[in-house]
Amino acid sequence: MTSLTALTISAAREGLKKKQFSALELTDAYLAAMEKARLLNAYVVETPEKAREMARASDARLAAGQGGALEGIPLGIKDLFATEGVHTQACSHILDGFKPQYESTVSANLWRDGAVMLGKLNMDEFAMGSSNETSYYGNVINPWKRKGSNAALVPGGSSGGSAAAVAAHICAAATATDTGGSIRQPAAFTGTVGMKPTYGRCSRWGIVAFASSLDQAGPIARDVRDAAIMLKSMASVDPKDTTSVDLPVPDYEAAIGRPIKGLRVGIPKEYRVDGMPAEIDALWQKGAEWLKAEGAEIVEISLPHTKYALPAYYIVAPAEASSNLARYDGVRYGLRVPGDDIVDMYENSRAAGFGREVQRRILIGTYVLSAGYYDAYYVRAQKVRTLIKQDFDKAWSEVDLVLTPATPSPAFAPGEITDPVQMYLNDIFTVTVNMAGLPGIAVPAGLSADGLPLGLQLIGKPFGEETLFQAAAAIEQAAGRFSAWPCW
Repeated sequence: MTSLTALTISAAREGLKKKQFSALELTDAYLAAMEKARLLNAYVVETPEKAREMARASDARLAAGQGGALEGIPLGIKDLFATEGVHTQACSHILDGFKPQYESTVSANLWRDGAVMLGKLNMDEFAMGSSNETSYYGNVINPWKRKGSNAALVPGGSSGGSAAAVAAHICAAATATDTGGSIRQPAAFTGTVGMKPTYGRCSRWGIVAFASSLDQAGPIARDVRDAAIMLKSMASVDPKDTTSVDLPVPDYEAAIGRPIKGLRVGIPKEYRVDGMPAEIDALWQKGAEWLKAEGAEIVEISLPHTKYALPAYYIVAPAEASSNLARYDGVRYGLRVPGDDIVDMYENSRAAGFGREVQRRILIGTYVLSAGYYDAYYVRAQKVRTLIKQDFDKAWSEVDLVLTPATPSPAFAPGEITDPVQMYLNDIFTVTVNMAGLPGIAVPAGLSADGLPLGLQLIGKPFGEETLFQAAAAIEQAAGRFSAWPCW
């Protein structure tokens, strides 16, 4: 029999239904794999006792014919999601020892559908980073390696632990969040599928906030079908989150395999950026050819304000972060560093508790919101954001979805990028999606000259996730599957 941890969610679901193995056996297989994979540093907390208890409950429900959509499926949970009674620290020192007495809506939806929690996954501190090097718990190692080299590579960020764990088969799938590319970029770096849904499709309640108008939860999974299964369970309207949208959640899995004949796919000329590696451009062309071969129509489009997206994003996101992170002061929970008075205690706690990247973004955000610069920076960035959304609104009259590269390069080595601005350029193809509140999916499409995974991104209309799954499945079918197993 195939190793249990090599099974996709859909295959594991079938095996459980046919009683080929139990949920407890499946969970134990993952827990054993996690022990062997600790060098990847993908998990910051493992919850084996809780996982086995949940698996036994799943077996009882399966025996009674009451299994849910994810019954017995072992998942990893990004450390940004509140999990009742379990470490939830956004991988930051300032939240030391915090164990919430409540559950995030997204994770509660997964437990409602029978999923099993294996543990909490590593991430960039407060989701601020593109390489998982800002975590208080140290960087995650990508299970992929360059051809002929054993040197460590980053898994991307901020959902680096989620992507690495899925790629290394130490969870069946994982929750993740995306503020400017934090699902799609690590998915592209690890040969996994990452879906960032439309803003409002998943509740943000119980997710530690970075930038509230940009943050959105989504899945990282082995293949497109698994991502569709995950999103069906994660998505919901939620009275506790007024930005969640009261729309029916479609059966996303039903979109897999639908013909794409007649779909109009936009190729935005502004995404041909200076210095783009030839292999990224070639993959982009190949992706367009694959879709065309399946009957899609390829249309060149213009998104003229794309060049302003990255600078506008790095004004809006830090501004919202500086406001959201003001609550961490050492008073009620988390790290407290004593001082001569309360102000001194605030300053000491925040200086010791926040890492350098988080401090940098708080400073940027506070600066752009200050009295002398609010109009010059923040207000102008919001106007640019409106223009970016209008670009897409205009494009939807011509096309059904947009095809772009997911990242400007394959995975790089830890410490290879030290300039913050150069690091921010990793988000160049992904931030527009968040600025416009649109859905986007990263799907593995090929390997670099060094044997590393490369991804393509599909961007859809608001709440057009079904079309994205439909087209992503066509790319997946043409490109084939990519696994880290030859290296890992």
